[in-house]
Amino acid sequence: MSSSSSSSPSGASASLSTPAALWRLAPFVKPVVWRFVGGAASALAAAVIALMIPIVLEEIVRGPIQTGELSLIALGAVAVFALGMGEAVMVWLRRWFILKPATEVEYRMRTELYARLQTLPVAFHDRWQSGQLLSRMMQDIGLIRRWLSFGLILLVVNVLTIIIGSVLLFRWHWLLGVIFLVTGIPMWIRGYLFEKRYGVLTRRSQDQAGDLATSVEESVHGIRVLKAFGRGKHALNRFTGQAETLRETEMSKARSVGSLWFFLDLMPQIAFGLSLMSGIWLISQNLIELPELFAFFAMATVLRWPIESIGFLFSFMLDARTATDRVFDIFSEKNSITDPAEPSHIDVPRGELVFEGARFRYQDAGSAERDLLDGIDLTLRPGETMALVGLTGSGKTTLTTLPTRLYDVTGGRVTLDGVDVRDLSLTELRTHIAMAFEDATLFSASVRENVLLGRPELDVHSDEGERTMREALDVAQAGFVDALPEGVETVIGEEGLSLSGGQRQRLALARAVAANPRVLVLDDPLSALDVDTEALVEEALRHVLVDTTALIVAHRPSTVALADRVALLESGRITAVGTHSELLKTSRHYRHVISSLEADEAARTGAIEIITDDDLEAAEKAARDNDDTAHQGDTTKEVQA
Repeated sequence: MSSSSSSSPSGASASLSTPAALWRLAPFVKPVVWRFVGGAASALAAAVIALMIPIVLEEIVRGPIQTGELSLIALGAVAVFALGMGEAVMVWLRRWFILKPATEVEYRMRTELYARLQTLPVAFHDRWQSGQLLSRMMQDIGLIRRWLSFGLILLVVNVLTIIIGSVLLFRWHWLLGVIFLVTGIPMWIRGYLFEKRYGVLTRRSQDQAGDLATSVEESVHGIRVLKAFGRGKHALNRFTGQAETLRETEMSKARSVGSLWFFLDLMPQIAFGLSLMSGIWLISQNLIELPELFAFFAMATVLRWPIESIGFLFSFMLDARTATDRVFDIFSEKNSITDPAEPSHIDVPRGELVFEGARFRYQDAGSAERDLLDGIDLTLRPGETMALVGLTGSGKTTLTTLPTRLYDVTGGRVTLDGVDVRDLSLTELRTHIAMAFEDATLFSASVRENVLLGRPELDVHSDEGERTMREALDVAQAGFVDALPEGVETVIGEEGLSLSGGQRQRLALARAVAANPRVLVLDDPLSALDVDTEALVEEALRHVLVDTTALIVAHRPSTVALADRVALLESGRITAVGTHSELLKTSRHYRHVISSLEADEAARTGAIEIITDDDLEAAEKAARDNDDTAHQGDTTKEVQA
C-alpha cells in the first residue's frame, strides 16, 4: 500500500466534521437503534437519580438533622438508599440494552467489510498492505464497538448531566452557578484545541499499528527465508524501529491526553475553591442557608465525575472517528469490476475465447508509457489448447488475468462465445472459466475442501463430490494426499506451507480441473514439478483438454507440446500464431524464445547445453524438412488416388 493511502485519511473523510464522520455508522446501528435508545434512556435515568440525591440531602439536613428526629433521619437514609439502588438498576439496564446490539453492529460491520474486500478488484489488493486491512478488520471495528457500547452513551449522558446539573446549581444561588459555569469555559477551549492535535496523532498511531501488523505477517510468512539467510536480526531491527515509532506516537497521544486531563482536574478544583469562598460569604450575608450550601457541594460532587470523564470520552470519540475513517476508506473504494445492470447469459457455452484489440495498463503507469498489452488479437477455438510463449516481461501473466476479469481491459474487449466478458455476471463468467496460477495458494482447510473450492454446488462429502475430487487428483498426479495423516481430510495449514512447492501446484491444478470449466487458463502450473511427474500430468491433461478450451502460459518446451497452436507474445503484442513447427520455420523471435526455454529446462534438469545460432538454423531446417516430407506424402496419396 502506498504511503499516501496508509498514513492519511481520504479527502472525503478528512473534510467531514467528527459528528458527520461518525454518522456514517448509522446504517449499521439502525436495525438495533431502539436498544441503543433504551440504553441511553437508562443511563440518563441513572444520572437524573444521582442528581436527585443532593436535593434529598438538602431536605434531610434542613429538617430531621436540625430537629434531631431519628425516625425522619432513618426515613431520609432509606430514601437515599432507594435512590442509590435505583441508579444501580438503571446502570445495569444500560448494559443490558447496549452490549448485545453493540456486538451485532460489530458482527455486521466485520462481515460487510470482508464481503467488500472479496468484491474489490485485484488492483485494490495490489495497493494495500495486508496488515493495514487486518488492523481495520479487527482493531478498528472492535474500537468502534466499544465506543458505541460505552463511549457514545456516556458522552451524551454525561454532557446532559452537566447541563442539567449546572442549571440546578442556580437553584441555590445564581452566583454559585455562574462561578461553576465560568470556570468550565477553559475546559471547552482546551477541548477544541485538543481535537485538532489528537485527531492527527490517533490516525498516525492506527496507521503505524497497521504497518507493524504487516511486518509481523511478512516475517511469519517468510520465516524460512529469514532463517535461511540469517536475517532474523535484520528483521528484528526493522520491527524494533517501527515499534519505537509507534511508541513515540502513543507517547505523544498520552501527553496530549495528559494535558487535557490537567485542565479537567484543575478547573473543578478551582471551581470548588471559589464556590466555597463565595458560599461562606453568601451565608455571612444571609443570602443562602447552610443546608443549601451543603446541597450545592453535594451536587457539584455528583457533577465531578461527568466533568472529569469528558476528556477520556472525548479522546475515545476521536479514536472512534479515526477508526471509522479508516474502515470507510475501504467501503468508499470504487469497485470498477462489477456485474452489469442487465447481465447477458450463455445458455450452452462452447468455450470460444477471443481477444479483440485488447489493451491493458496498470493504474499507476505513466501516461508516456506504452500499454503493457498493446492491442491483443487472438482467437481460441472451442476445445483448442493454445500455448502462450514470450520472454520475461512480455505480458503473459497479465494476459491470463483478463478473461476472468481479475483485471479489466483498458481498451478493446475479451469475449466468450461472442459475449463480452464484462456483460456476464461475475458468477457465471467464473463458472465458465477457471484458473491455475504458478504461485499456488491454498487455504487452511482440508485437501477435499481445497480441491472442490470451485464447485460450490457440490456437497463435498457426496458421492459426486468424491468422484469429482478423485478424478481431479488423478489428473494432477496428486496421489500423495492419501499418504497424509488424515488423507483428504488433512488440514493442510496456512497457505499450504506444510506441503512442498510441487505438491501445492498439483493441488492447485486439481482445483482448476475439478471446477469443470469450458475454458481453463493455466499460468505455468507445472513449474515446480520434476520431469517424470510433469510428463504424467501432461499426459493426463491431454485427455482432460480434449473438450476444454485451454490457454496455457508455457515456460517449458514440454508444455508447448500440449498445445494445438502457439501464440507468440512480444512486447505486449501477439506477433505470430501457428503450430510449433510453423513458428520455428517462420519466426526468428519464436526460435529465440524456444531456445531460451530449452536452455532453462536443460539447466533445471542438470543437462546444460549451449544453444548457438547454428542450432537455431538446424532447427529451422529440420522444421522445413518435416513440412516438405509431410507435403510429399500428401501428394503421393493424391496421385495414388
